[in-house]
Amino acid sequence: MDTRERLAWNLRKVRADKKVTQENLAVDASVDRTTISGIERGDFNASIDLLDRVAAALAIDIAELFAIPNEGEAPPSTLPAGRKPGR
Repeated sequence: MDTRERLAWNLRKVRADKKVTQENLAVDASVDRTTISGIERGDFNASIDLLDRVAAALAIDIAELFAIPNEGEAPPSTLPAGRKPGR
């Protein structure tokens, strides 16, 4: 798993664990929702400044976004599609 895949995996995992939608995370991190989606797909090359804002919006240390997943760990789940009420 390369770094971009690891970042995508961890972002989706943390976001799903906290039950935060891409849209809500994007608002909290002051980015477009498609940016969050692009990071989670591994298509977007995020800057450290952007990742720092995303980590702050999730109330985690940026290092958590680069953690190596445990061997055999199931891929992170996704939240059901559609808009969710605010937190």
